[in-house]
Amino acid sequence: MTYSFSTPLVFVFSLILQSLTAQTKPCLYEEKMRSQGLVDVQMEIKQVLVQLKYATTDNFMHQNVYGCLTKAFLQKQTVAKLSLAQSLLEKEKPGYRLLIYDAARPLSKQWDLWNALPQYPPKIRKNYVASPQEHSIHNYGSAVDLTIADESGQAIDMGTPFDYFGKKAYPKAEKEMEEKGVLSKEVIQNRLLLRKVMQKAGFLPIEYEWWHFNAFSRAEAKKRFQVVQ
Repeated sequence: MTYSFSTPLVFVFSLILQSLTAQTKPCLYEEKMRSQGLVDVQMEIKQVLVQLKYATTDNFMHQNVYGCLTKAFLQKQTVAKLSLAQSLLEKEKPGYRLLIYDAARPLSKQWDLWNALPQYPPKIRKNYVASPQEHSIHNYGSAVDLTIADESGQAIDMGTPFDYFGKKAYPKAEKEMEEKGVLSKEVIQNRLLLRKVMQKAGFLPIEYEWWHFNAFSRAEAKKRFQVVQ
C-alpha cells in the first residue's frame, strides 16, 4: 500500500495502529485453551520444535485451517509424558528433537477436517480423521502428531509426509511395505525410534498413522478433560 502527500496523516496513523493491533491481538483459540488449563508445549519443553501443519498450507486440505492458532497446546499430563519422550530421544540420539505437527485441536476445526474428506465413507474416514460427533483425542488436548528432527532441525525420513492417506503410512503394514521394497530399512528404523521413545513415555500409537500418539484412551480423556471448543 502506498500513500500520497495528500493522504491525511490521521488516516495513515489509524491504518498503522489497526495493523499493529491485529498483530498483537490474542488468539481466541489459544486463550480458550489456556483458560481450560492447557499449556504451551514450548514454554515447558524448550527442546521441542513446533510446526503446526494445519496453520500452514502444507496439509491435505492445502489451506490454513487454524488461522491464528500457531502454538502447540496440550494438557499438563500429556506435556509431562512428552518431556520424558524428549529426554529418552536425546539419550538415544543426542541433538535430535521432537517436531510437533499437531496438538490440541478445537472441535470446530475437527468438523473442518472431517468435512474435507467426502470421498471416503464415514467408516473409512474414521481411520484418518475422528468423527467430530465422537470427538478426537486431539479435541481433549491429549493427542499429538509429531516426527523427529535431526541436529539441524530437519525432519528425518519417515517414508511419507504427514497426513498421507494410504498403506505406506500404516504402522501395521510396515513389515509388508519393507518386504515389498516400498519402505526402506532406514525409514522403518526411524519410525521404530519414534514409537520407542513415545511408548516408553506412556503414549499409545495407532494402526493407520505413524505420526499419531495418544496420551490416554478416548474414554479416559473424556473422563479427565473438557472438549476444546
